[in-house]
Amino acid sequence: MVRARIERGTRTVHRRLLAGLAAAALASAGLVAAGPAGTAAATGPAARAAAVPQHAVTGYWQNFNNGAKVQKLADVDDAYDIIAVAFADTTGKPGAVTFHLDPAVGYSSADAFKADIKAKQAAGKSVVLSVGGERGAVSVGDAASAQNFADSVNGLMDEYGFNGIDIDLENGLNSTYMTQALKAVHAKHPDVVVTMAPQTIDMLSPQNEYFKTALAIKDFLTVVNTQFYNSGSMNGCDGKVYSQGSVDFLTALACTQLEGGLDPSQVGLGVPASPSAAGGGYVSPSVVNAALDCLTAGKNCGSFKPPRTYPGLRGAMAWSTNWDAAAGGAFASQVGGHVHGLP
Repeated sequence: MVRARIERGTRTVHRRLLAGLAAAALASAGLVAAGPAGTAAATGPAARAAAVPQHAVTGYWQNFNNGAKVQKLADVDDAYDIIAVAFADTTGKPGAVTFHLDPAVGYSSADAFKADIKAKQAAGKSVVLSVGGERGAVSVGDAASAQNFADSVNGLMDEYGFNGIDIDLENGLNSTYMTQALKAVHAKHPDVVVTMAPQTIDMLSPQNEYFKTALAIKDFLTVVNTQFYNSGSMNGCDGKVYSQGSVDFLTALACTQLEGGLDPSQVGLGVPASPSAAGGGYVSPSVVNAALDCLTAGKNCGSFKPPRTYPGLRGAMAWSTNWDAAAGGAFASQVGGHVHGLP
């Protein structure tokens, strides 16, 4: 997440038959695999049972205290289906990341944190490690750093039990080598949950590096929750300019991704959980819900009308679960309830 907003207030035949049966069971339960809708969940001894709901809510959990409500993972509202732990730390090795618990969040040990991850997973949630933030200077710009990134992420997934990785790099991204890195993670963890939180400007065209990365890993990408805030006015998919903080901004900019090659199940609306969570672009839960209705069913739109409906839209994301809790949990209860009620 943009740390500027943080300081402002601031994741054989028998085998095929079993996979098909598992996919059918997930579909009947309203769940889909980590990747695009219709793909089968990974199986095998290394696989984590991490099925992401067809319509899901993502929330960022702050591994620091910046004035929002301090939480442990166990405190995160049950409405959040994907919990992104913010953030991984850099190391002295190019591309490699690590993770350290901030004492400010109150964990007595790493084992206690790991136990909370397992408890969330037992409740059907996915917990991913977010890499980046406005100050997250992780650079993956060549084959060696891409391998270092993949090796370190794979190691952290094994050590902590994370379901996957969230890419929130806001100081540049090389699509060639980030794609290489993420494919290496997927090769070792076929059930990996991969989420992204690009800034709005990063997803205005399929030629942008973030967008190119998303398309390059489309076969296992879970969701792109673009940060539709802290951005000012931007062009929508119809070429018109829309101001942040409106239903049109959310729908017209999401349309670019939906019409640009991503599956609807891979698109989410990223918004601040409260006015204190961002420098600009906050919208009330009712506006987020209207945008969800507009994109999925063609109703409650503003002046922008999408060229078609996208009933498989994944859902919404909030920065952050901590700011949501500090504001009384309106995002979790209102947007969360609406997302989970989508057909």
